[in-house]
Amino acid sequence: MRLTALRREYASAGLAERDLAATWHEQLALWMADASVAALTELNAVILATATPDGRPSARHVLLKGFDARGLVVFTDYTSRKGHELAANPRACIVVPWVSLERQVIVEGAVEQVSREESQAYFRERPRGAQISAVTSDQSQVVASRAVLEQAWAETEQQYADQDVPLPDSWGGYRLVPDVVEFWQGRRDRLHDRLRFSHVDGSWRVERLSP
Repeated sequence: MRLTALRREYASAGLAERDLAATWHEQLALWMADASVAALTELNAVILATATPDGRPSARHVLLKGFDARGLVVFTDYTSRKGHELAANPRACIVVPWVSLERQVIVEGAVEQVSREESQAYFRERPRGAQISAVTSDQSQVVASRAVLEQAWAETEQQYADQDVPLPDSWGGYRLVPDVVEFWQGRRDRLHDRLRFSHVDGSWRVERLSP
């Protein structure tokens, strides 16, 4: 089936080298602020791509829960498909897709687990129902039915009815430590702006890529 999308002119903005922040994380913060002002739904929803050691890729949406000069942080079950792939091949790519702003950010690099303390701190911020789900779910594993899953959730809720839900041993955060961060801005006639921060020999450099 051939797909024909509505024509986009990509005319909302441009991205020049002189407009970039000094660092990739400061630039990401600026664009994140723009996304917040634009009131985008799930503005921190990103695509996390991982791969097996033999190069078989997989990708999914996750929520970006923080970033700074050290990297970008997401949380998940370490025994999930992405967890197994990251254990065997600790590199990943995150894409931040702000389609309505005609922007995307592409981040590549090595991945490491965050400290247990960081995972604990975030877990405590989650709604109680989400905490119960993290304990209940064997993420990415086959489950017989929705009813089985809901029954297991109800049993976990009852188990911890009068106490805090504990952080599962298999649940926590990953930090993607970038060596490449590309800022993509849509432009008219598909002559897009692509500015890439690359970490080379201990320092960052900025290059323009052809669209």
